[in-house]
Amino acid sequence: MSEMIISTDPVTGQILWQGSVGDVDQAVSRARSVLSGWAKTALEDRIVILERFAAIIREKADIFGSIIARETGKPFWEAKTEAQIVANKVDISILAYKDRSYPVALPDIAPNIKSGISYKPHGVLAVLGPFNFPAHLPNGHIVPALIAGNVIIFKPSEKTPASGEFLVQCYHEAGVPKEVVQLLIGGRTEGEALSRHNGIDGLLFTGSSQGGVALSRVFAENPGRILALEMGGNNPLVIWNSEDIESAAAIAVQSAYLSAGQRCTCARRLIVEDGKHQPLLDAIQRLIGRLIIDQPFADPQPFMGSVIDNAAADHAEKAYNDLVANGAKILHPLHRLEQDKPFLTPALLDMTDCADKVDEEIFAPVLKVIRVSDFEAAIKEANNTRFGLSAALVDDSPEDFMRFRDEVRAGVINWNRPTNGAPSTAPFGGVGLSGNHRPSAYFAADYCAYPVTSTEALKPDTRITVGLK
Repeated sequence: MSEMIISTDPVTGQILWQGSVGDVDQAVSRARSVLSGWAKTALEDRIVILERFAAIIREKADIFGSIIARETGKPFWEAKTEAQIVANKVDISILAYKDRSYPVALPDIAPNIKSGISYKPHGVLAVLGPFNFPAHLPNGHIVPALIAGNVIIFKPSEKTPASGEFLVQCYHEAGVPKEVVQLLIGGRTEGEALSRHNGIDGLLFTGSSQGGVALSRVFAENPGRILALEMGGNNPLVIWNSEDIESAAAIAVQSAYLSAGQRCTCARRLIVEDGKHQPLLDAIQRLIGRLIIDQPFADPQPFMGSVIDNAAADHAEKAYNDLVANGAKILHPLHRLEQDKPFLTPALLDMTDCADKVDEEIFAPVLKVIRVSDFEAAIKEANNTRFGLSAALVDDSPEDFMRFRDEVRAGVINWNRPTNGAPSTAPFGGVGLSGNHRPSAYFAADYCAYPVTSTEALKPDTRITVGLK
């Protein structure tokens, strides 16, 4: 009997979905059998199919949002927004493909000899999806890959198979052949087997830095295969010379606690000026006390729901307790609202006097405060991490931001905006343990196809003019 994957509602514990683990070899074989046909399908025809996919998603946004909300525990308003972003990805990806991967004619290099650049798909691409945005993030890989002519084997997180299945069903309903986008159900074992399979031409990953490092080791022995890594961050939010304390506090709360802290761009470290920090921290704590934490469909609508499951809540509690044992001062405690459910209250800890400030991503609503003496020290502390995904500065001075943007090492740098805001019409990705210099979003087109340079003559007319007897 094959192993089963079971998805449960984190709020009620009810089973939402269950299914058998898929066969990696069969999935790869099916994908390779249709690769040539899909790659040779006219670009215009592939685009028409994906535009139909976007229309289907928009029509079913409430249904899709409900599935995402029930499976992840995030508020329905947020889950429905995710479904809408899935649809919006199509138009953005079409524009990006035509901007970054469209054939280009170069100046003739000689009479009757033309040159140009064209683009080819890599082939069979594996997509490993995360649980925090189980539709939006894998879709951000899949849509541009399909436009470029690749075929896809998509393994959703074992925590969110229902969301992954619904996404794939919508592709098929739109007319994407079933072998061109396949759903592979499985856990870590299947993900590892897929990453090592000789039949794939690349892998597009969104997940933890530990997973990304492991994949890098696998792909180091296969340099001919593409690997795009989108990982997490220990993201800094610096709040400095800001007169509007309440707005600054709101930015801090949004940065740290949206999606129950389960966004890779969430602020993990709040860096403030020592001696001037207390009014800001007081405002943050007042706002934390007003946040509604509830089940996805509650009325009034919650600001945040649960973390993904009880195991994640247990892990967050342990990480929080370790910080406290390490000397962190509790400003606002992390509480488990119900012992058998994964609802957590937002935590605020002062880590200033801790010798080890712990450069790890806690994927939960935990924000660490670090007080520094001057702006130079704030920038140094912002860069005091192995990660480099997102950073933000709240400050009334344009000069401060110019310095911050120039000196802070991150792929997304915002000014007077939360750390977790990035336009989909721009590249999205990080450096260090946050990514491998293959940003997604608008720049996903770059890792979904490779460039081919050609010189072309109607007739062979080259003559050897030197070095002959």
